[in-house]
Amino acid sequence: MDVIAIILGTILIYYLMTKIYMRFSSPFLFPVLTTTIILIILLSSLSIPYEQYMHGAKWIDAMLGPAVVSLAYPLYMQRGIIKKYKFPIMTSIIVAMFSGLISIILFAKLLRLDDELILSLLSKSITTPVAMQISQSIDGNPALTAVFVIVAGLTGSLLGPFIFKICHIEKAISRGVAIGGASHGFGVAKLSEYGEQVLSMGSVSMTLSAVLGAFICPLFALII
Repeated sequence: MDVIAIILGTILIYYLMTKIYMRFSSPFLFPVLTTTIILIILLSSLSIPYEQYMHGAKWIDAMLGPAVVSLAYPLYMQRGIIKKYKFPIMTSIIVAMFSGLISIILFAKLLRLDDELILSLLSKSITTPVAMQISQSIDGNPALTAVFVIVAGLTGSLLGPFIFKICHIEKAISRGVAIGGASHGFGVAKLSEYGEQVLSMGSVSMTLSAVLGAFICPLFALII
């Protein structure tokens, strides 16, 4: 496939899905999810190998780095709030990290999953590049970890708004820390709909979760 065609096609599909999402505002029409599904269907039906598609899509993937760096701007703008609530934010992230890891191990053991699968699951709530490195260092399967990270991200993006509504979660810090810590990049993309303050809290949570996870996950791997 032509590189330009792949890039323009992917962007066009995402643009159209964004328009549909803005029109109907359903969490299940989240553009990242719908675009992914459409691309999978197209690649499968046209028998296009993933490697061939990525030959062009790698240029889109390369923009992930600058996109993450751009999150520094809302962080800077909300630095006063972050500084004021640093202890509640840190406490929430640490509690979320430990409760997530403990629940993963307990459920995995209950379901009698093999050790490699459990090790691959440990870093599911950490942003993909860091999660895969952690998985590799603790003898997990990085490819499986990437899948689990995507599932966790999409799940948080889809269910987050319902949980906010049911539990009456209105505070920007609460929303940002919860989704940013559990659903990383996908979640932070969703949080952009709730304003700069919520987005900033999500960015802080995602970043700190990645840093803490790099130290804590290997420790939990020792008890498996």
